Amino acid sequence: MEEFVDILDGSGKYTGASAPKSEAHQLGLFHPTVHVWCYSREGALLLQQRGALKQTFPLKWDVSVAGHVSAGEELMLAALREAQEEIGVSLVTSNLEKIAVFKTEKRHSKTLFDREFTHTFLYALSQNVKLVKQESEVAALKWFKLSEFETMVRENDPTLVPNSENRYEVVIDAIRSRLQL
Repeated sequence: MEEFVDILDGSGKYTGASAPKSEAHQLGLFHPTVHVWCYSREGALLLQQRGALKQTFPLKWDVSVAGHVSAGEELMLAALREAQEEIGVSLVTSNLEKIAVFKTEKRHSKTLFDREFTHTFLYALSQNVKLVKQESEVAALKWFKLSEFETMVRENDPTLVPNSENRYEVVIDAIRSRLQL
């Protein structure tokens, strides 16, 4: 059964309508998504390598956890659900810190027009936690030193998902401020 998503207007407000995710992508309807950036107190950042069969950016390194918010689902619960599904970790709502909302519009193909409001969270996570990747979505999980990730961003590393709206810099700054590096 296909997942339904809530439809948003151009300013990110809920319209009261929902649609199948495939229809939202085909028609370019705005909808909410969540990103969770997991970092360690030692200054590392967990990245996931997108699965080889992903429609967009296969095998590129990206945010720790990402996903669509199902119709009627609360943002925080979507973030928790996606973390459990993609990295096999049960996060605690009170430790999720919302840092930004990014409006993105990207036409990938004639049938895939991503128009999303991405609610972006940070989560402090131990590097010792057992991670279990979602085989159908995630090729690999890896901890990167924050400084290594900064270099990748600065050099436009082709193994990263492209940096739209300078989201990587926002995330790096937010993590640095929490670590006081």
